[in-house]
Amino acid sequence: MTRTARRTLRTAGAGAAALLALSACSSSGDASPASDSSASKNASEKLSGTVTVFAAASLKESFTTLGKDFEKAHPGTKVTFSFGGSDSLAAGITGGAPADVFAAASAKTMAVVTDAGDASGTPATFVRNELEIAALPGNPEKIGSLKDLTEPDLKVVLCDSTVPCGAAAQKALDAAGLKLTPVSYEQDVKSALTKVELKEADAAVVYKTDVKAAGDKVEGVEFPESADAVNDYPIALLKDAPNPAAAKEFIAYVQSAEGQKVLTAAGFLNP
Repeated sequence: MTRTARRTLRTAGAGAAALLALSACSSSGDASPASDSSASKNASEKLSGTVTVFAAASLKESFTTLGKDFEKAHPGTKVTFSFGGSDSLAAGITGGAPADVFAAASAKTMAVVTDAGDASGTPATFVRNELEIAALPGNPEKIGSLKDLTEPDLKVVLCDSTVPCGAAAQKALDAAGLKLTPVSYEQDVKSALTKVELKEADAAVVYKTDVKAAGDKVEGVEFPESADAVNDYPIALLKDAPNPAAAKEFIAYVQSAEGQKVLTAAGFLNP
């Protein structure tokens, strides 16, 4: 073999070795760029924007807390609420009101939304709630039972029968075989409670959570018939949610151990 040929072979061998070394370096470094790319993708999918939640009035205190906690956990997000009677909220959603999440105080009012095809997926029950009588502080009328509310001189307030708290109250009255004519029917549970807080009524049938939230403004009176009228609270992502990614995470947070801790502390029952 000539000197020129041997030199050519040595040069080719060195080039091949260099190419193999370069290839090995590239292979060993592949995981790093892929990880960086994945991290970048995760960063780009970081939650942001507003989550609009339509929620039953009885959820006001606990959901307000959950909303603030969610915003802290996900900087760049904002949770806004519309609280009210579940029937009114359901009507708003089926009428086209923009919202991401619906949390109702009964399966019946949630069905208005699902039957209209305005929910995405199957609603999930996240808490339950039980009724209690809200009496004036110190219970001056000595109310001790549901039957006591039928006294003719007593001013009693109920939620309207179209509202979950009103439907539950009627169910409890039916279970006790009682008839009650209130001085007014209110469109949500907070309005019924306010009548007692302002001393415009002697008592109202509301949820235990509302009595607890009112503190010393009212006095709670339990009654056994409430066990026959426990309401399940379902929550659902809405079909045309403007911010579905953040909405799904908010629902997941409500159902999480942290979210359930806030809700049970407010007096709600586990689902």
